[in-house]
Amino acid sequence: MSAPAPARGPAPARQRAPQRLWRLPGVYAPQADTSLLARALHREGVSGLDVLDVGTGSGALALYAAHLGAHVTALDVSRRAVWSTRLNARRARQQVTAVRGDLAKALAHRRFDLVVSNPPYVPAPDPAPPARGAARAWDAGRDGRLVLDRLCDAAPALLHPHGVMLLVHSALSGTDRTLTRLEKAGLRAQVADRALVPYGPVLRGRLDWLRERGLIDPESAEEELVVIRAERA
Repeated sequence: MSAPAPARGPAPARQRAPQRLWRLPGVYAPQADTSLLARALHREGVSGLDVLDVGTGSGALALYAAHLGAHVTALDVSRRAVWSTRLNARRARQQVTAVRGDLAKALAHRRFDLVVSNPPYVPAPDPAPPARGAARAWDAGRDGRLVLDRLCDAAPALLHPHGVMLLVHSALSGTDRTLTRLEKAGLRAQVADRALVPYGPVLRGRLDWLRERGLIDPESAEEELVVIRAERA
């Protein structure tokens, strides 16, 4: 995951350019992974569906789903993210229910037709997740899977029959591991999209550590992002 860049909403091909999003300090700014997931969201067709955005950040994906006609609930552990999403929804005149909480709160809620998530997924030297600050949006333990594994395991309980989950993450976190975990949870899973993006400041700042662990090629300057699509049978 790249470090925050100027906040812009997702801009899939042939879609109107969204307005700039407002965000409090420390809230994740939409980037290449956001746009890749928005493209998958557009292909899915969400009009009239109940959609849950887990880890909404500034609300870019939640607002985009609402713009496409979905009934959207946006969830984040960060108060600042929830406030940012609420304000952005008001400015965009989109109906989004933004609530603070983690997966446990989501599991206590209703089931959804579609769950979308751009979770923390960057491998980090510290095995514990950050308790606060901007790094909560990207650091996810030594293998980058602290949140990914929980999402995979929770997917069946979050989805209606024939519901769909869309996840974006770096291949550094293990694409095959995500597919296998989702399949073990009882879902059909596949890679729906891929993209290569230049390393951002976060990865560049820990290149030596990532290379020592064999997670990246010493000659590479790009990170592969993947969108995983999982569906209940």
